[in-house]
Amino acid sequence: MIPPTGPATFVLVHGAWGGGWVWRRVADRLRAEGHRVFAPTLTGLGARSHLCSAAVNLTTHVMDVANLVRWEDLDGFVLCGHSYGGAVITGVAERIAAIVYLDAFIPANGQAMVDIAPRRPAPGTTTPPPAGALFRVDERDRAWVDAKSTPQPNGTFTERLAVTGAYQRIAKRVFIRASGYDAPHFRRYYEACKATPGWATYEIAAGHMVMLDAPDELTQILRSSL
Repeated sequence: MIPPTGPATFVLVHGAWGGGWVWRRVADRLRAEGHRVFAPTLTGLGARSHLCSAAVNLTTHVMDVANLVRWEDLDGFVLCGHSYGGAVITGVAERIAAIVYLDAFIPANGQAMVDIAPRRPAPGTTTPPPAGALFRVDERDRAWVDAKSTPQPNGTFTERLAVTGAYQRIAKRVFIRASGYDAPHFRRYYEACKATPGWATYEIAAGHMVMLDAPDELTQILRSSL
């Protein structure tokens, strides 16, 4: 792993029902400072919702990010995953300078999202997005978030993740909790990380969509993770 010098590279991974669009405000701020930013949209969601199918699972999304890393020749970058994106980045823990969990899940080896998330998948092949109000999205953004959100392939919730715990060996590990949403499952991850040596932990007074509610504060923490 090559540590970043000068402008850094950030890979920002969205959560369930989202897309790269959720990172626009943070990505604009980081790029304005000269950093290189990738905010991929995972297969079957957002701008790639035309690819949604029963074949899309967690491995698909892990490979979305892993292949971005491979084909863009990324090294020594900051990898940040929001919510469900925490499961994705846990499976991509390689060649990374810092890993950031943003109000996110951290599945253990053999766990699926259905084992650790309170929301159950809907019958069929996809689960429709909940209203932004559920995640305490700011009222000014709710209609926009609701219009952009797309159904999530259920395979991403039910496939069990095979990991070696490589993320725990990354030198810089960060967990950010959205205190304005205060979900018990994310609070437990935050408290566990806070009690574990080697983790930096932060709280931001925002709803679950921290990148929309508090882009300046989040950008500052991402920069400080280098």
